[in-house]
Amino acid sequence: MQDILTIIQKRRSVRMPFDPERPIARQDLVQILEAGRWAPTAHNMQNFEIIIVDDKKILKEIGDIKSGLSEIFIQENYQQLSFSEEELLHKKVGLLAAMFPLSWRTPGVKPVLEEGRSRPFPVCPTLLIVLYDPSKRAPASQGDFLGIISLGCMMENLWLVANSLGIDFQIISALASGPVEKEVKRILAVPEHLKIAFTVRLGYASVAPPHSLRVRRDIEDFSHHNHFGNKGID
Repeated sequence: MQDILTIIQKRRSVRMPFDPERPIARQDLVQILEAGRWAPTAHNMQNFEIIIVDDKKILKEIGDIKSGLSEIFIQENYQQLSFSEEELLHKKVGLLAAMFPLSWRTPGVKPVLEEGRSRPFPVCPTLLIVLYDPSKRAPASQGDFLGIISLGCMMENLWLVANSLGIDFQIISALASGPVEKEVKRILAVPEHLKIAFTVRLGYASVAPPHSLRVRRDIEDFSHHNHFGNKGID
């Protein structure tokens, strides 16, 4: 149990470029996909398909897609920012503003794309494109809430096993909507009825990831014993 908790606690998203000349070993990729295969899904629907992309030409073609900038993301992201480590430690939720370009964390300043940020993702040797069929849903699940949870369970299984193997991992959302998704589907010959749920970068960081403050609420902050408001588990 301690080993599982340690992997969970050390799990992290690595947003920097990965070494494109260091591929994912086939046996490691099989273990990662095996973990996804055994994820819990509503009614055992197994509501996903996964495309493994490691062809350098295809990776470049997808990487050359211009992803644009969502002002809605900028506005809503701003609400989650802390502007010092002390503030973040106090809140216990959200992110440090220093992670983002100045124009993305300054109210009233029109956000701009910095050089290199128009790419939908940094360099990597392998992408996993996770697809699902939005026309199917778990029984009596409004908005397919249970189906979306199932995709999240599968994602976490992939992530934990990848990290346990020493493989860096990042979820990419830029390929999952709008004209970018349409172009990715064209490149990969994805059937029209399927949608990209999320994309995963797999690889090994080219340089050591920078230190970043990680925070979580304490158990007593979110747990309620027998009645809401009765904090803690004592």
